[in-house]
Amino acid sequence: MPTPANRIAFQGYPGAYSNLACRSAFPGMTPLPCPSFEDAFAAVREGKARLAMIPIDNSIAGRVADIHHILPHSGLHIVGEHFQRVEHCLLAVKGAKLEGLKEAHSHVHALGQCRKALKALGLRPVVHADTAGAAQDVAAWGDPAKAAISSGLAADIYGLKIVKKNIEDADHNTTRFLVMSRRAKRPRRGDGPCVTSFLFRVRSVPAALYKALGGFATNKVNITKLESYILELFTAAQFYVEVDGHIDDEPVRYAFEELGFFTTHLKVLGVYPASPFRRTGKA
Repeated sequence: MPTPANRIAFQGYPGAYSNLACRSAFPGMTPLPCPSFEDAFAAVREGKARLAMIPIDNSIAGRVADIHHILPHSGLHIVGEHFQRVEHCLLAVKGAKLEGLKEAHSHVHALGQCRKALKALGLRPVVHADTAGAAQDVAAWGDPAKAAISSGLAADIYGLKIVKKNIEDADHNTTRFLVMSRRAKRPRRGDGPCVTSFLFRVRSVPAALYKALGGFATNKVNITKLESYILELFTAAQFYVEVDGHIDDEPVRYAFEELGFFTTHLKVLGVYPASPFRRTGKA
């Protein structure tokens, strides 16, 4: 039996793309499926798994809803990132034929990412909560007119056949995942390219954001991600930021010092190695 130290949690059913990301990035670990993102975070926090694989954004669909609201309160640290190429397959029960299919079941984003293909094939899209869950349902129904859009891994798990591969409309479809842990694990400064992720809230005064980010410009620190979230009273915003560099690099350190003058809250979520995908574009 796998021990908690050898488990990596993910949200979704077995065969989900998060499951595939776990197998790709950590082939020696046992993926642990969880019903929700909160459950995946809790599995690590409570010692049921050592790591969690959490999707943060997709090259087509944009950011993954709710993740940035859960991250600040998760009690976990970002220790890595992984880019997973999304290759959608049209799955059906054994014996089904492409020309006999009438419906395609999947997550709303997966359906949207295959819109042109579905129209060309004349399939009616049906929304499900999860891509792998749709595959599980199609297998249970046994109806040769119903198909699922999911991963090739889901086909293996649920005994379905791949009727058509790579039906996504864009060949750059890639999801970025964060690897989460109870313990911070920062690479040593100078060991290679790094990413620093953090949250901050600006003071509710004119030009606060401009001044807060000024130190990154003057110190030539590249900001690769900046997203805002309105707080409960709508009087100020919280920002999620990712920058190139290690927090102990002199330019990043100076930028953080200047940031501190214009913020009411600052929390570093992780300092971790940058994925080779950032350099090569290959997942």
